Amino acid sequence: MAAYDDLRGFLDTLDKEGQLLRITDEVMPEPDIAAAANAAPRLGDAAPALYFDNVTGFTDARIAMNVHGSWANHALALGLPKGTSIREQVEEFIRRWERFPVAPEWRDAPPWAQNTMAGDDVNVFDVLPLIRLNDGDGGFYIDKAAVVSKDPDDPENSGKQNVGVYRIEVKGRRRLALQPVPMHDIAQHLRKAEEKGEDLPVAITLGNDPVISIVASTPMEYDQNEYELAGALRGAPAPVAKAPVTGLPVPWGSEVVIEGVIEGRKREIEGPFGEFTGHYSGGRNMTVIRVDAISHRTDPIFEHLYLGMPWTEIDYLIAASTCVPLHQQLTRAFPEVRAVNAMYTHGLVVIVSTGKRYGGFAKAVGMRVLTTPHGLGYAAIVIVVDEDVDPFNLPQVMWALSTKMNPAGDLVVVPNLSVLELAPQAQTPGVVDKLIIDATTPVEPDRRGNYGNQVRDLPEMGAWLSRLQALAAR
Repeated sequence: MAAYDDLRGFLDTLDKEGQLLRITDEVMPEPDIAAAANAAPRLGDAAPALYFDNVTGFTDARIAMNVHGSWANHALALGLPKGTSIREQVEEFIRRWERFPVAPEWRDAPPWAQNTMAGDDVNVFDVLPLIRLNDGDGGFYIDKAAVVSKDPDDPENSGKQNVGVYRIEVKGRRRLALQPVPMHDIAQHLRKAEEKGEDLPVAITLGNDPVISIVASTPMEYDQNEYELAGALRGAPAPVAKAPVTGLPVPWGSEVVIEGVIEGRKREIEGPFGEFTGHYSGGRNMTVIRVDAISHRTDPIFEHLYLGMPWTEIDYLIAASTCVPLHQQLTRAFPEVRAVNAMYTHGLVVIVSTGKRYGGFAKAVGMRVLTTPHGLGYAAIVIVVDEDVDPFNLPQVMWALSTKMNPAGDLVVVPNLSVLELAPQAQTPGVVDKLIIDATTPVEPDRRGNYGNQVRDLPEMGAWLSRLQALAAR
């Protein structure tokens, strides 16, 4: 399997696999680049990445979009054949998770050290060809960076270090705004720093190897290290280097490393921004970052991500990386769990297939989903189906909802639970009623319904499926 050390190596592979479309015609920075990235996923499960290097008004701009924006590209990022199905990709992700943790490898001479600017010489606009993504955005955003921070109370504990993706608004040449969702690790780091009356050092890394982007969007537990998961997914230790100002461990192969601090107890208006929910979030008070240094490769590639009405690149990027940690966390408590589908709108809906020990068991599985690190902030609806229902097969899920779920006893509403403030259905931002739907077959001592004569697939169906697929491929 390929282990990519930087974005450029992955772009080369995408090119060779017919998964990179180079736009050589001159394009306008707005709306052309975002509109093209909006359109690309509509090409289907093998949609290509896009590369622009002829942008009106910019000198030597290099912009990569939709890098993870299809199942084909996501498979290649994991070193799998580009035709690998999403179910197979999730299952392979789970197998590789079993290798976790794989310690990272420290390397010297990172390519991002080729050029530096510091202090008053810092100017984000000199390094990044910034564009707006949606016409209602309040400004320029950086939305596919891996942001590195450490727990101020335990900075030497690499498990409590965080690598995460957060939306970042550019407020000035050395001033940024970052949204730390309260359920995310960086918000805990910031809270601890502010309790000490300190700023929080951060390193914002752009243009990373494809696995870093995947793990940075994975809802891991607080004391789990993203670089150690990257090593497990890559099949080789993740290469890291020390950022020169903050000393934070950052990806060795990044195109750009921005260092600075989140200024303690300082907030400014940020937004609006067209979010992954398919809705704009309004302006709100968010943290302020003072940029102290920028390091970058010569002729850096600016990797950007369009998001809006699903499906867009973000939905492919965070699909498997949301399903798998939920699967691992649930099976620790409930080994009966077979599969987890949390692909839709970053897992605001989670579908779980599970066996049952006894009556009422499925509802307990649903409640456990709501208390996972992901469920606390995202899962608003949990649908639980039987072990023989494929949660990735929506017609089967709809069949389960249609024939197994009785509203009289199978809908559990849990009021006033936490949710990220971006969730548009929350009447009070940050709080929502959550719903568990039990669409499983009742088992003893639950005797509701008449389920004794379910039709099953014929034993010969599997062999005939393979035979028909072979015939159809001729």
